[in-house]
Parts: sequence; structure tokens; C-alpha cells
Amino acid sequence: MELQEAKQQFIDTWGALGSEWGINKSVALLLSASNPMSTDEIMEKLVISRGNANMSIRQLIDYGIVYKKHIAGDRKEYFVAEKEVLKWAMKIAVMRKQKELDPVMDILKDISQNTEKDQTA
Repeated sequence: MELQEAKQQFIDTWGALGSEWGINKSVALLLSASNPMSTDEIMEKLVISRGNANMSIRQLIDYGIVYKKHIAGDRKEYFVAEKEVLKWAMKIAVMRKQKELDPVMDILKDISQNTEKDQTA
């Protein structure tokens, strides 16, 4: 398998798994890239719109797994991904816990406390 074919397979495979985790192919592309990539390059490689690329990149920056990289003499923004898989997997897990599990746990705690009050009254 050629390197380019392997990269594309990695991107496609991650795209399928990543959608389950709430992230997308952009992270796989940036993980497999040897150099920082601009939004235009990401759009071209993944055949996505500028809006989709920007939204994806912002989400990955919020997760703390993609960083802006400025290149001297170039006005474009470039992006690189955290290369250590365990670091970004943990960051995603923490973010998802905060967004998804913590609110449910808060509701369950409130329900439990209210039920206890009703039983003692």
C-alpha cells in the first residue's frame, strides 16, 4: 500500500470512528500531515466547504487537539494536530464528559435529592 493510499484509508477510517466521538476527518488529516495545513489545504484534501472546514477546526481547537501555527512571512493561519494519541483521546473524553455526562448526573442528583425530601415529608 502506498503512503498516500494509507493516509486516505486512515482518514476514512477515522472519519467513521470520529463521528461516533463527535469529531471529524479533519483531525485524521492533520494527524497524518507532516507539515502544518491551512484551511484551504484542508478544504481541498477533504472536499468540504470553507464553513465546514472552519467549524471543524474550531471544534478541534476547543477540544485542545488542534493548534494554530503561524508561519513567518505567510498571512494564512495554519493548523497542526496533537500527535500523541493518548493526549487527544483524554482531552476528547474530558470534553464529552463535561458536555454530556455531567448535565445528566446533575439532573439525577436533583431528582434523588427531591425524592428523598418527598419521602421524609
